[in-house]
Amino acid sequence: MLFNSINFALFLPIVFLLYWFVANKHYKYQNILLLVASYFFYACWDYRFLFLLVFSTLLDYFTGLKMFDSKSSSGKKFWFWLSILVNLGFLGFFKYYNFFVNSFAEALANLGMHVEVWTLNVILPVGISFYTFHGLSYVIDIYYDRIKPERNFIDYSVFVSFFPLLVAGPIERATHLLPQIQRERKFNYATAVDGLRQILWGLFKKVVIADNCAEYANMIFNDSEQYSGSTLVMGALLFTFQIYCDFSGYSDIALGTARLFGIDLLRNFAFPYFSRDIAEFWRRWHISLSTWFRDYLYIPLGGSQGGTWMKVRNTFIIFLVSGFWHGANWTFIIWGFLNALYFIPLLLAKKNRNNIGTVAEGSILPNFREFMSMLFTFSLTVFAWIFFRANSLSDAFSFIGGIFDSSLLSFPTIFPKHIVLLVIFFVIIEWIGREQNYALEKLGLKWTKFVRLMFYYVLIILIFVFMGKEQEFIYFQF
Repeated sequence: MLFNSINFALFLPIVFLLYWFVANKHYKYQNILLLVASYFFYACWDYRFLFLLVFSTLLDYFTGLKMFDSKSSSGKKFWFWLSILVNLGFLGFFKYYNFFVNSFAEALANLGMHVEVWTLNVILPVGISFYTFHGLSYVIDIYYDRIKPERNFIDYSVFVSFFPLLVAGPIERATHLLPQIQRERKFNYATAVDGLRQILWGLFKKVVIADNCAEYANMIFNDSEQYSGSTLVMGALLFTFQIYCDFSGYSDIALGTARLFGIDLLRNFAFPYFSRDIAEFWRRWHISLSTWFRDYLYIPLGGSQGGTWMKVRNTFIIFLVSGFWHGANWTFIIWGFLNALYFIPLLLAKKNRNNIGTVAEGSILPNFREFMSMLFTFSLTVFAWIFFRANSLSDAFSFIGGIFDSSLLSFPTIFPKHIVLLVIFFVIIEWIGREQNYALEKLGLKWTKFVRLMFYYVLIILIFVFMGKEQEFIYFQF
């Protein structure tokens, strides 16, 4: 069930009405409703994989209790590693088995040995990377005595499977979400309206920008050898806006939907394309994943506390693992490696924390230095996205080789003017709202009611005008 589908447009108001007008006697009834709705939401993708979600939930729920109640450190370790290995085992089997088997076969072929390998012919269970990481953070926090286990199975299950975040995040923490699940929730009109605004902006980003950029980006990337260098640059730029608007659009819809039920989810994007260096970009892009890797991988490895070698090693580890998390393809690993190369000079020069605040805060426009820093960082990001989008490393290098050609100075043969104008409009709105949690949070609140409503109607009209075939969100494959 896609957020941008008719099915979800029917599902959401039904759950909303039942939540506030039928199950509103006690938060426990609301939690039961949310759990049933979440399992139904997930089953709409493929009911056969619902057992994986339930099994993962049961595993982490019971191992959390067993660790906490264990009388010995060895018993605690046993349950901890059981959960870790089983969770990662399922993730590895469905997501990475074919990659490792094929890579092994290719390595043997290069040595002159040809072997037949058995590969899986199954689809990747949607959301498995996200709900697995929910459970892992919960188990790890219990193991290190940061939290106590949740003994109410319904409450814990809602934490893992709350439908707005179930299939593509944000990756929540028990310390943030569970307390909200375990308290009374009263309907707040202002919060609900704010949630609807964020849903509207998320739909605009997905349906109007991402899906329409995708049409031309796919055309260029899938037949790149036929196009000029300037057209390939256009393709890379279109994909850059596609992936941001696709994923941040999903996050906006998820956060806005959760607000309709009186729940605040972790922020996942903070206008990353306005970053002044790559370190700032990674503090603003997929925030819930970046902070997850920071807290559960980077810091345990020693973080930035050791010598130069340890800092460099840990940086490469976290970026390579981040790349590998995105998919079983060498393109993602090279994408992670490239971002590590971008990041290392800032880390060694101790400039990775230089740009903490919002760019041009309190100003209409950035100064020249800020503008050039943003342009340089954006260019590095666009280049790295080529590897992320390409189907293989050979395709990526061929694409890059095609850019650096004399045809780079020609006018692109594919130049969708209407999409370019929409992207410019989108960037302007994002720039105006860059100091808020999302672009529309406070935009227009000081306008007259008529003007503000007209602006919202324009966005709605654009969504209906540019809505084509329902397109899955990119991050569903991760």
